Amino acid sequence: MSQNWNTRTKLVHHGARRSQYGEVAEAIYMTQGFVYPTAESAEARFLGTGPDEFIYARYGNPTVAAFEERIAAIEGTEDAFATASGMAAVSGALMAMLRAGDHVVAARALFGSCLYVLEKVLARYGVEITLIDGTDLDAWRGAIRADTKAVFLETVSNPTLEVIDLAAVAKLAHAVGATVVVDNVFATPVFSRATELGADVVIYSATKHIDGQGRALGGVICGTRDFIRGTVEPYLKHTGGALSPFNAWIMLNGMVTMDLRVRAQAASAQAIAEALQGENRLSRVIYPGLPTHPQHAIANAQMDGFGTVLAFEIAGGQAAAFRFLNALQVAVISNNLGDARTIATHPATTTHQRLPQDQKTLLGITPGLIRLSVGLEDTADLIADLRAALDAI
Repeated sequence: MSQNWNTRTKLVHHGARRSQYGEVAEAIYMTQGFVYPTAESAEARFLGTGPDEFIYARYGNPTVAAFEERIAAIEGTEDAFATASGMAAVSGALMAMLRAGDHVVAARALFGSCLYVLEKVLARYGVEITLIDGTDLDAWRGAIRADTKAVFLETVSNPTLEVIDLAAVAKLAHAVGATVVVDNVFATPVFSRATELGADVVIYSATKHIDGQGRALGGVICGTRDFIRGTVEPYLKHTGGALSPFNAWIMLNGMVTMDLRVRAQAASAQAIAEALQGENRLSRVIYPGLPTHPQHAIANAQMDGFGTVLAFEIAGGQAAAFRFLNALQVAVISNNLGDARTIATHPATTTHQRLPQDQKTLLGITPGLIRLSVGLEDTADLIADLRAALDAI
């Protein structure tokens, strides 16, 4: 495989493993174990697996390894470890590297499950967590200490699309030897420049744009070979968060069209955001591609595109937001994102429901806020659908 290939070529070919039959499509190695020709070879493999050698599906599998190699090639990291879900990747990366007494600084604008892992799980085991306004560099300067072990952030936050200056935060973290861990879902592997900007560990929910068609759960942790195989793999292979071969096969097939899908979705998201801006039934429209976005310049500098998700606030609160959602004909109501279908979500009552009201208020998750993950439908049809739903409120 050529390292000089461009992204689309890597997405089609990188990491492919053909059997003796020479199949065109990736094979699914649907097995939980592997046969050894001799007892001596079994002993040798348990002492140390060589290239393309496997012991047990919880430790590794040829189909899973193909997915790991392909996403690492796209992200520009040495290695990757695939997990059963995006949250298995978040919790696995953090739990593998942290211990009692460690200090973590994290942006406060995070997905609800990420906040739970930080505030409930890690704190329970003696990890000190400091949450800050991730868009405020002075807050990072004040919170990062000489003993800070890691910083954690979403490069673009869910659901209010705050964009954090990753290069500046990474510089502050690296000055004290802290590891920079980023959840990069909204930036997508297509538009990501996270490693170039200083991220040490990049996490994706493969459920989102990588599959991109609402079929399967999956996650992946990208980083150096030492971190992936020396820190992450021992933790995850013993705690059981591995990705199944079938789901890895789905992700491999999803990656073939990911670049085309994500670019088309982002173009539609930009057009929709521009069409909705100035709409008198909306209090605000949030999309990093709009010049009115507070971090538009940062997003333009650190991403190769502005993403597939926008948000807007409907004047009239929850009742008006529900009337809007119930009137949609093309977009569906769900809680996923990065899908081929356009998905409308009411974060305050679904994905971020369990946050205390003061945290919702602080993060801008208002009763009228709608998160819109733009799919592959015709852009004009989507704009017409949104305008008709606004007429219904």
